[in-house]
Amino acid sequence: MFLKQDTLNTNPFWKYLLGSFIVIIFSILGQLPLSLFITADAISEAGGDPMIALRNLDKNLQLFLILIPFVFGFLGLYLVIKKLHNRNFVSITTSRSKVDWRRIIHSFILWGSITITFISADFFINSEDYQINFKFEKFFILLIIGFILIPIQTSLEELLFRGYLFQGFSLYFKRPWIGLFLTSFIFGCLHIFNPEVQKLGLGILIYYIGTGLFLGIITLMDQGIELALGFHAANNLITALLVTSSWTAFQTESILIDISDPSLVGETIISMLILYPLFYIYMYKKYKWSDLKNKLLVKI
Repeated sequence: MFLKQDTLNTNPFWKYLLGSFIVIIFSILGQLPLSLFITADAISEAGGDPMIALRNLDKNLQLFLILIPFVFGFLGLYLVIKKLHNRNFVSITTSRSKVDWRRIIHSFILWGSITITFISADFFINSEDYQINFKFEKFFILLIIGFILIPIQTSLEELLFRGYLFQGFSLYFKRPWIGLFLTSFIFGCLHIFNPEVQKLGLGILIYYIGTGLFLGIITLMDQGIELALGFHAANNLITALLVTSSWTAFQTESILIDISDPSLVGETIISMLILYPLFYIYMYKKYKWSDLKNKLLVKI
């Protein structure tokens, strides 16, 4: 069982708390390159707003600097698993003997195709809501940064929340559903400082928490985070390449710029009530999953 890859006898819960703290410290260290550009003078010129100072930078440089902390965080998590817990890194990824890359790729292609289809359809139906922004040289640089760093960002989040902490909380409370709820809630709340929350309000946290629950459930059903890894990478990478707007966390040199007034209800309903269930049903049948209730309620 994926959630029983560790025991509290060999790795007590305080190690999970310490490990999380170490990952945070590494992520903070990863912000040092950003501080070289967002100086006191730059903030002063931006009217005292660090976010405006960041937005004054080249968009590809912005993205690069925003993603570097995740590289440091990934390294921190790797060291935590190997040195603090004395575990194989694969053990927070899957219950299988090795990572199933076919699952990751399949999930990436499926969700990536869905994302491309919906963005393309919206562009053709509501073309007045978009500006074409394609600049070959800048897009090519975005392509390189995106394909290298965005999967590291999304993989860290999945390994940390759907892997490491899901296992730790579930072992401590002895119930998978508690681990699922806590990791999803924390995952959602960590997005509270995103520009999307400022634009759409705290209601958007329902979307983030719901996405965390969805990814946690498919992790529990599939006994590994491979499908979540592919899904999350496709979601962030394809979106960053295809479309950006003035109010999103990633300001990229994407092909399109969304200039419409965003709707929380529309995105939430389509994703959480239609697309997520369809994705789940497809994977449920493909991998012959069963007994979600027992997997959630079983005592570990």
